[in-house]
Amino acid sequence: MLPLVNILLFSLFRNSERETILFGIFAFIILLFLVLDLGIFNKRAHKISTKSALYQSIFWVSISTLFGFFIYKYDESGANGAVEYFSAYLTEYALSVDNIFVILLILKYFQVKEEYYHKTLFWGILGAIVFRGIFIFVGGYLIHQFHGLLYIFGVFLIYSGIRIYFEDGDQKIEPEKNPIMRLCRKYLPITKDDHGGSFVVRHEGKLMFTPLFLVIVLIETTDLLFAVDSIPAAFAITQNEFLVYTSNIFAVMGLRAMFFLLAGIIDKFYLLQKGLSIILFFIGAKMLLEIFDIQVGVYTSFSVIIATLTLSIILSVVVPRKNNQTEI
Repeated sequence: MLPLVNILLFSLFRNSERETILFGIFAFIILLFLVLDLGIFNKRAHKISTKSALYQSIFWVSISTLFGFFIYKYDESGANGAVEYFSAYLTEYALSVDNIFVILLILKYFQVKEEYYHKTLFWGILGAIVFRGIFIFVGGYLIHQFHGLLYIFGVFLIYSGIRIYFEDGDQKIEPEKNPIMRLCRKYLPITKDDHGGSFVVRHEGKLMFTPLFLVIVLIETTDLLFAVDSIPAAFAITQNEFLVYTSNIFAVMGLRAMFFLLAGIIDKFYLLQKGLSIILFFIGAKMLLEIFDIQVGVYTSFSVIIATLTLSIILSVVVPRKNNQTEI
């Protein structure tokens, strides 16, 4: 526990006074809307409409953009910091598309009722805020202690880019092979019913976990696997933990609304996976080029990211898919 506290203190004291204030604003925004979301707007389990999902998506994109403006206006990093923030945000947001597809497969696999989707995703994202925070601040601490770690990230991102490019796109989930799931099934008493969307129930005086709890576990472990790609990519864009964490979490917060918006049409953007692979390859190569004192500017990086994502989406719509066999 003590090493983790030291890492958090290290990260806090590295931040400028302005960044600390901005981080306070960020934390207030996230906490406020988490409370409003679960405590008021979605107190009862219900199916989220496409219209509601659209409004929520617009809201989170607007809030994320406004926060980027605050960074530009008030942070010492100024325009460069804002561009790095938006580059990391766009990269994470795009990588979340694959995450959405896998989450949908998990929910379908466990036959979760649609009225419980929101609650499940809420707690899944809450866990992501905590675990990604630990991942990012520990990673930032290690990078500042061992700068060569960035070059390892670069190699890993190039490998990930190549691997994703040649994947066939047919995602599969195998919960029975997940080691954490196997531990849960082995040592935790699991009920057969969902018990009205509860995660934990008391049955005949005994505390038991519902299948929905297993869904949360699987979503959390899946998110950590996705973070293995997205967080090194963010650190390859900027080594400022404040920018990495805020951009990452704003993208994750928008993930749930985007899930309800894109769940039915996500397979239409079949070229986005190729675009993401190109972005990961580019970011990894950018990091390795620094070994030879070749610097790729933040504006160039941002332009490549936005252009690749835009072309991937446009071409997915314009060019029909030859063999569309993706089924959910």
